[in-house]
Order: sequence, then structure tokens, then C-alpha cells
Amino acid sequence: MAAENQGQTHQAPVIDREIRQGATAGLLALGAALIAVAAVFVFFRDKLGETFLLGVLGIFAMVGIFYLFASVIGFIRIAPRSSGSELSKAFVDGSAEGTVICDAKGRIVYANQSYAKLTGAQTSTDVRSIESILSGDADAPDVVYRLSQKLRDGVGGIEEFRLSKPLGASGGELSRWYRLRARSLTVADQKEPLTAWQISDISAERAEQEKFFRDLQDAIDHLDHAPAGFFSADSKGAITYINSTLAEWLGIDLVQFQSGTMDVSDIVAGDGMALINSVRAEPGAVKTAVIDLDLAKRNGQALPVRFYQRVQASKDGKNGSIRTIVLNRSDGSSPPSDAAASEMRFTRFFNSAPMAIAAVDRAGRVLRTNARFLKTFAGIVDRQAVDLHVRLDTLIHERDRALFSQKLDLAMAGQADIAPLESVLPSDEARHLRVYFNAVADGAEEAADEAAFVYAVETTEQKALEAQMAQSQKMQAVGQLAGGIAHDFNNVLTAVIMSSDLLLANHNSASDPSFQDIMNIKQNANRAAALVRQLLAFSRKQTLRPEFLSLTDVLADLRMLLTRLAGHNVKLKLDHGRDLWPIRADVGQLEQVIVNLIVNARDAMPDGGEISVRSRNLPQAECSSLSYRELTPADYVLIEVEDNGSGIPADIREKIFEPFFTTKEVGKGTGLGLSMVYGIVKQTGGFIYLESEEGKGTVFRIFLPRHSPSAVASAGDLAADARPAQKAQENGAASSAARDLSGSAIVLLVEDEDSVRMGGVRALQSRGYTVHEAASGIEALEVLEELGGKVDIIVSDVVMPEMDGPTLLRELRKKYTDIKFIFVSGYAEDAFAKNLPEDAKFGFLPKPFSLKQLASAVKDMLDGNMSQN
Repeated sequence: MAAENQGQTHQAPVIDREIRQGATAGLLALGAALIAVAAVFVFFRDKLGETFLLGVLGIFAMVGIFYLFASVIGFIRIAPRSSGSELSKAFVDGSAEGTVICDAKGRIVYANQSYAKLTGAQTSTDVRSIESILSGDADAPDVVYRLSQKLRDGVGGIEEFRLSKPLGASGGELSRWYRLRARSLTVADQKEPLTAWQISDISAERAEQEKFFRDLQDAIDHLDHAPAGFFSADSKGAITYINSTLAEWLGIDLVQFQSGTMDVSDIVAGDGMALINSVRAEPGAVKTAVIDLDLAKRNGQALPVRFYQRVQASKDGKNGSIRTIVLNRSDGSSPPSDAAASEMRFTRFFNSAPMAIAAVDRAGRVLRTNARFLKTFAGIVDRQAVDLHVRLDTLIHERDRALFSQKLDLAMAGQADIAPLESVLPSDEARHLRVYFNAVADGAEEAADEAAFVYAVETTEQKALEAQMAQSQKMQAVGQLAGGIAHDFNNVLTAVIMSSDLLLANHNSASDPSFQDIMNIKQNANRAAALVRQLLAFSRKQTLRPEFLSLTDVLADLRMLLTRLAGHNVKLKLDHGRDLWPIRADVGQLEQVIVNLIVNARDAMPDGGEISVRSRNLPQAECSSLSYRELTPADYVLIEVEDNGSGIPADIREKIFEPFFTTKEVGKGTGLGLSMVYGIVKQTGGFIYLESEEGKGTVFRIFLPRHSPSAVASAGDLAADARPAQKAQENGAASSAARDLSGSAIVLLVEDEDSVRMGGVRALQSRGYTVHEAASGIEALEVLEELGGKVDIIVSDVVMPEMDGPTLLRELRKKYTDIKFIFVSGYAEDAFAKNLPEDAKFGFLPKPFSLKQLASAVKDMLDGNMSQN
């Protein structure tokens, strides 16, 4: 219909009522004034005189001439101009879209010829508004109401609807589709806006759309029921479409399938994804590859298939979407010959092998590989690199390449028995490989492309288990010694070191006969303290990092892990208490406690059962009524881990938390699990108790103290109690230095132990330094802010309450990037350095240290002579 009206000339509208009330009133007033002046001239011409009348007539003549010229140039007009130009008016008049304009009272102001034809109006008196036409049609939806609501909100709208018969028809004709638009018009001379309605017949357009969708549906139907499988996936590997043939082969319910909810890796078995990912196209190009692999059905069975995979790469070389045709090679229809069948079976065997396999030529270049090879060396080599015959020795660490070449030469020479090579990947030394070499012995060595076969097995997990076993054996050897005697031995060393410091204060002269003996006592005490610290560092490799925790969040994060640990025949129930109080603990250690208790509960139920993990608040009033020994009345958060297993006999309960005590058979446990649980709970300031009955089950109850500022302070004091003797020994140890250790720099000393901090302050001040002190990281930030950042170097402990040393360094780097920093700690340096940014610069001074060593470290750091990390 639109095409038929493209060449239409301007057509007069059916209705065009221009509203000009202001102009009409003005004309009537002007006419009345002229009549009044004429009457004055008639009745009073004798009194006014001829000269006056001629003057007045001359004035009127000049006004008339001025009006004529002003009207011609448009300076003066009687009626207001049209709200639109003649061009736009002609466009609306001749438009194929029916247009009707109504005022605020619903009266029709304008209607074009197209509107009259669409609505069946013969004359202007037959023209009705859209509301009146559609309201009388039972099939018409409430489109007018919805559009009217939008107009009241000040916005226009558009609706499409279907009527069982055309507008204005009496019946018996086909249904029609219409598009209705509505918008408001603001006219300069009108107080209220007008409403413009435009309606058009879109039945032909709808028919074209329906035909397109029918054709598309037919194409999809043909693709769905094709004798070959087909799927498409996006650049991330998410399947966007899968046809019914492939879905039927794999046992996928298409009713439940949604685009993007399944990945290609979900339907590929084994290492087939390595083959798929290795297909890469050139930037901006398309590549098609043929891949033989296995798919995984929903029932777990393998389906041998052949992929015809088309990959399109973007201009920057990244893989885009993929389109893949899948041929089923298990239905007997393909391959047709025995040779092809043998080839298919060998391809499946080759790609499904659990070790990486590569055939190499005489130059050591890779000729052919399997899927496991591409997966093992992913990131180092891909299919294109193999096609270019990459040298195999480049995939081995550089230190082992000479030995690798020697063994490969033996294989090429036909050597039968070649010892495997242990190596690592050049890009990741944490990944270990065991490489085997095999000679080609097919009787046609001169004609064969392959000179040798190389097999590689990744042994990373095996090496990790070996390292874990070695560590466990070391823990068994020294763990009990470190945990059993460290506490008592530290108390003895504290008394010895404090006594030596007191004696040195009175015998500080080298000429004193007792001076050398006292120094000998102190030196040996320091050696003993170093030995104890080594034992403790062995059993606790990382710095304790207590933080404020929500127990509900910790248990929620562990839920999936605990479910897997419990196993399939054990039901795990988590019951979280409401509004649990915050606790202060190391999240890693707390998680280890829960994990160990779940594993022990699972082992106590070999035939299955139920494990319940409950948490709740325990107020002090309720705690006081409990009869547990050593449990101090206070507010606690209670964790209960209960199982309905075999229970623990009474003679074993008293030994359950002892190190290396276990009821499991040899090789099944070390006896360190529950002892570690006990140590962590105690270190956190909590309590753990056991209740068990044979044949009915066991329940472990853990009481963790509710967090409060006073509790944090006391915990910090308790943690510091293990160190004061070691630190206090340095207070009076100043002796003549072999070099000048004095300076004038400004030092900020951050240490939570008062005795160590005061000794360090005195030692540095005695050497000329200006020293400011802080008892915590937060206090250090406040002091630094008061000083305006004018500090040359900061010496900080690692473990402190509220904010530890590494956190302090991270906060300082945000504002003072070049400030010099020294850590002092009784832990190994790498225990906390791995938690710092890679580019962090700092010095390290191990505890215990003498005051002379402290001054030397500060001097070296300021002079740039101290090694930094």
C-alpha cells in the first residue's frame, strides 16, 4: 500500500479545521472600530471641518498603504500561520498511513484521506475517532487504553494488533493486522495539546514475516533431523545450538537444554578437548579440521565420532565461534572397509592413551602426537607448532636437554633398554615429567619417517605425594619434640637470658674475671633459643594471621568441600545459628579444624551414616552451668560436630588428642589430625571437649571466645609472652662496634612487646638516631600521619595485634612508595614474604637479635648496603 502511494500528489484532507479564535476576534474588533469612525464622520462632518476630514483620510490612506506592504513581506498578518510548513502538510495529506488529530475533548481536528479509506468513511461526517471505532469491535484489544495511558504520562507509544475483519468492513473478509501510533502535539495558539493517531495496515508485512519464520523453522527442522550431528559454540566454548540427532546420540533432553548452559568440554571424553583447542585459524581467516575422538554420553558411555570442525579467527588472532559436523562411527555405517575400521580403532586408542606420545624424526622434530601430548604441553606447543615440526627437546627443561638428546640418540640407534628421564616443564618447574624412549623396529627404518617414539607421563601428583610423605616423616621425627619441650625449654632460657643481662649490667668490663663466663652463658643461651625457634618454625610454616570472622560464612564456604569429603554414603547436615557473634581466628587454621573433624567422623562410619555440624551462641550464663573442666565462664560461639558412628571406647578418649596416637592400621593415619585440632583451638584461645558412647556416636564441642577489644589485647599479650625473654636479652648487650653505627636519621620503631621496643629505642637513640615508637601497625600509621611522613626508615615486627607488619607495609605503599622498611620476626622470612606484593622492597632481621645487630641493620638499610627483597 505504501508503494502505491509513493507517487501520489497532494490530496485534500477529509477534515481540516484550523482553529483561529484569536484572529477572528481581532478582525471583529477592527471592523467595529472602523464602523464607529465612519459614523462619526457622517454625523459630525459639519462640525469637524473639511480640512480635518481630509487629514484623517490621508492618515487612513497611509496606514492602508503601510499595511499592504507589510502584509506582502509578512511583517503583519491577520491570522496566525499554520503550525507546520506546506511541505510537511502535503506529506501528511498524501501519506499512506492514516492520520487523525483530535483536541482535548476528543473532537476531530484533522483527518487525511488514508484514514478515511482505512476506516471506511465516505464523507467527513462519517469520520470517527480511533477510540469510537475500536471500542465497538469485540475483537479489538485494549490497545487504545494502553496508548492513552502513555499519552497521559507524556510519552507516545506504538501497538500492533489483529482484527478478525478489516476496519469499516461489514464482515466475511480475512483478518488484518494493524499498527497504531499515538503522540501528543503542542500548537502555539492552543492552551491544551492535541493528540495525533496514526494507523496503518501491516498485513502484508506480517505475512512476509510469517513466511520467513516458516522457512527458518523448516531449515531448523531439516538440520535437526539430519543424519549427522551438528552443534555450534561461541568463542568461550559454550554450546549455543545442538541438533536433535546429536542430542539423541548423547542422551541430552532438548526440552531442558538452554543455549550457553553447556560447554563443549561437557560432551567430550578424555583429552579430546586438547585436540579441539589445538585447531587455530590464521587471524581473520577460517580453518576446517578433521578430528577423531570420543564423546561422553549422559549414561557415561563413550561414543566414537569424527568431527568436521570449522573455526573462525578474529583479526587479532583469537578464536571465534565454531561450527562442527559430527559423524557417528559406532553405528556400523562408517567406515566401510576393514582397513578404515582398523584406522578408527587405532585413532581412538592413540588419542585415548593416558600418556603423551610423540613420533620424532632423525632431527628430533615432532611428526605426530596424541591428545594427551597436546594437553600436557598446552601453552608451550599447539597443533600448528606440531605441524611445523617443533623440536621435542625444547619441551624439556634446559638443564636436562643434553641428557634428553643422549637418550634420544640411543633410541634412534635401536637401543632397546633406555632408562627413563626425570625432568620438569621449562615454563613451570612445579610440573614434573617422566620421559620414556622407544626405538622404531618395524624392519623398514630407512623408509620410515619416524626415527623414535617418546612417551611422557606427568608425575606432578606423585612428586607432591612423595614430598608430603617426606614432610610427614619429618613431622613425626621432630614434631613431638618441638611441641613437647618448646614451652618448658623457653621458660628455662628466659630465666637464663634475664639473669645474664642482669649480671652484665654489673660486670660490663672485659677486665672483670666474671665477664667472659657471663658472655659464654649468654651465647649458649642464644644458641639454644635459636634451636627452639627452628623447631617451632618447622611445625608452623606460616605466620599466624588472626582476623575477625563470621562462623556462618566460614561454614558456608566449606559446605561443598565438606560434602565431598563426607562421601556418597554419608549425609552431611549444617545447622547455622542465628546472628552468630564474631570470633577472631586464622581462617585457614579454623577450616583445617572442621575438615579434620569431618574426616574423622566419616572414618568412624564405614557403612554410612549422618554427620551434623551445628553452631550457636553460648552466653556466659549458660556457659556457667556446664561442667567442663578449664572452661572459663564467658561468651562463646559453640561448634558441634556429631556423628552416629561406632563411638570411641573409654580407654582411648583420654589419649585422643595426643600426638601420633591413632587407632587406625599402619599406613592409614599419622595420629596428627586431632592433636593439630587441639593445638589450633587452644592457640585461638578456645576449648575443645569430646563426648562419645560406643555404638551410638561421637560429638566434638568447640568453644571459641566471642570477640571484644579487650580479648584482642589479651590475646596479643599472650602471644607476646613467648618472646619477651628472647627479646629482653638484647637490652644491655651494647659493646664497642668495629665500625661506626651512629646516624642522624628519623626511625619509626613498631613493636608490640614493650621490653623489646624500649630496648630498641634506647639502642638507636644512643647512636644519634631520632626514634619514634608505636605499639601496633595502626598506631604507626597515626604517628606517621602526625609527622607528615617525615620518617627515613621503619623497623616493624611481623606479628602484631590489630594490624600486622605486612599489612602495615601494604598500607604505607599507597602513600609513601619509597620509604625504607625492615621486618623483624622469629619466623622464617618466606613465611610472610609470599603474602606481600612482588615488587615490595624491604629488609629482614631475624629474632632473636642483639641491639648491635639492630643498629647495623638500620645503618645498612639507610646506606643501601642491606640486601632487599
